[in-house]
Amino acid sequence: MNAAVAQKSHTVNSHVTSIIDGEGVKLGAKGTDIPVINPTNEETISQLREADAGEVDRAVKAARRAFDSGPWPHMDINDRKDILYSIRDHLRKHSEELAYLECLNVGLPLQSVRGHVQRMARNFEFFAEVASNVHGETYTQTKGYLTYVTREPKGVAALIAPWNAPLALASMRVATCIPWGNTCVLKPSEYTPLSIRRMVEIFHEAGLPPGVVNLVNGRGPVTGNALISHPDVDMVGFTGGTTTARSIAATAGRNLKPVALELGGKSANMIFDSASIDRALDGALAGIFGNNGQQCLAGSRILVHEKIAKQFIERFVARAQKIRLGDPLLATTEVGPLAFKAHLERVLSYVDVAKADGAKLLVGGKRAVDFGRGYFMEPTAVMAPANDSRVCQEEIFGPFATFLTFSSLNEAIQIANSSKFGLVSYVWSDDVNTVMRCSREIRAGTVWVNTPMMRELRAPFGGYRESGIGRDGPQASLEFFTELKSTIIPIDPPVLPKYGAA
Repeated sequence: MNAAVAQKSHTVNSHVTSIIDGEGVKLGAKGTDIPVINPTNEETISQLREADAGEVDRAVKAARRAFDSGPWPHMDINDRKDILYSIRDHLRKHSEELAYLECLNVGLPLQSVRGHVQRMARNFEFFAEVASNVHGETYTQTKGYLTYVTREPKGVAALIAPWNAPLALASMRVATCIPWGNTCVLKPSEYTPLSIRRMVEIFHEAGLPPGVVNLVNGRGPVTGNALISHPDVDMVGFTGGTTTARSIAATAGRNLKPVALELGGKSANMIFDSASIDRALDGALAGIFGNNGQQCLAGSRILVHEKIAKQFIERFVARAQKIRLGDPLLATTEVGPLAFKAHLERVLSYVDVAKADGAKLLVGGKRAVDFGRGYFMEPTAVMAPANDSRVCQEEIFGPFATFLTFSSLNEAIQIANSSKFGLVSYVWSDDVNTVMRCSREIRAGTVWVNTPMMRELRAPFGGYRESGIGRDGPQASLEFFTELKSTIIPIDPPVLPKYGAA
């Protein structure tokens, strides 16, 4: 696909509105419009009509009706599974359209987005299979009684998705929620609503009953707060930043609503002298510059053994200088623009933070000006003076790598764990003892060994400390999105007390 072909093939609506009960909300005369910007050229490509508290209320009530009296929670699992498979097939059918919208609105390179689209479709297939294999328990140990345990859907979920990989991450939120029989209201970021709006339309084209997945659009303090605080919401799933997560958890906690939070990271990418240097170099570059650097699981703290540090860093810098920035719709582009202006300014501000910390700028450090317009930033790396520097402790969330060196395995593990985050970690070594020590002692939810990001859907994914609460995965999602019920039946008539009998 190139930009000209994509523009002819797929249109963008002038306004993005909510979807409630399977229908797009008609555009009213009054309401707040938020410009939707193409980060590649800074042009306004659509307007988002923000959902106010009244519109959010309508969406939640639609989800409530669909749960309380609709067919979805009570549907035979095979019929529900057929619809989820149909969603998978329809998403694949529209994969190029969805990829185009994501490139256009988020600025992610086409080669990355195509992978996200396939992951999006696979999410629904995978959790349909998981839901079809859920089973209960039976206990007969207590004489004269049969006790059986069943699982039931929990209710209406508020699901909030981020802007950095909308299709992959929003689909994960929905796909871990609805297969059990729940319904939901989904809110994407106000910066990147285009692909998600189309995705939810496709759900209904695939046969999803009205009200099972509703969509509202808007800013966190307006639309998001109305959704989280709604009394008919039973649980909250959020993927995003730690600051927003604290506010969401506090609001949900006041009403005793459970939360699942997948948050940020400042992950250590540990390069040992026992590693394959060529592979570690490829992995380190992919780990920080993939997805335009905007990924919670980025290997943003690159820890290199002092024996190989000079050679490794020099090669990293040389490769970073050759990374191809450009139009995300071009197949040759490796890194596109950052998603929106305020985020570009925030990431750039960390160059001054690094210098104030005493860090040495190795490469990049400024806005890429070759394009005239667009939120492009040069791939950037600094040499930090110590792990307690701000650029080593704060999530920058951009194409911005921070280097540190270490002299021993113990020191590397200590540095890796000296963080308020604990989402993932990377270990590059061909020494089995090094690998096993790191696996045992690093405080992170995932440890990748000699590989960049590989997501195993069968395994739990989530983080320690400020990287989140809970996990995504078959068992963890089952536990969060369902309720357990014990039913106790006497086999023999029990002897009952006779209160008030003569």
